[in-house]
Amino acid sequence: MNYWLMKSEPDVYSIDQLKLDKTTLWDGVRNYQARNHMMKDMKKGDVVFFYHSNSKPSGIAGLAVVDQESQPDPSQFDSKSEYYDPKATKDSPRWHCVRLKFKKKFKDVLSLQALKNQAKLKKMILLNNSRLSVQPVKKSEFSFIMNLAKEN
Repeated sequence: MNYWLMKSEPDVYSIDQLKLDKTTLWDGVRNYQARNHMMKDMKKGDVVFFYHSNSKPSGIAGLAVVDQESQPDPSQFDSKSEYYDPKATKDSPRWHCVRLKFKKKFKDVLSLQALKNQAKLKKMILLNNSRLSVQPVKKSEFSFIMNLAKEN
């Protein structure tokens, strides 16, 4: 099993919306590194930290699970979508996504500042490459963060 962190602005798609929807396609990602994680590395059953970005506070809001592995992102083919890509074709899609399933909402958001204050997380990708929207999390980081979440 692998562990991940995936970001969304809560006014675009929040952990509460995922809880209501139960599952969602994680579409609209237009960063090659993030796409490659979803396309090549994410497996059904992998656990995901659901991170609220550009919010007060920004931080980990809960958990999701990869419910379906990589598939072509349908938004790339929709000319009315803000994520439309005219270079993408059904035979040669450029963008991929995974389906996530809601697992748990944390009682309180585990803030970015709280994570930055933890010496054990100083090498975490989130704290060193804050722009990447889909990123791997080491098992040791995942366990440490889960313990922090239990304390809150």
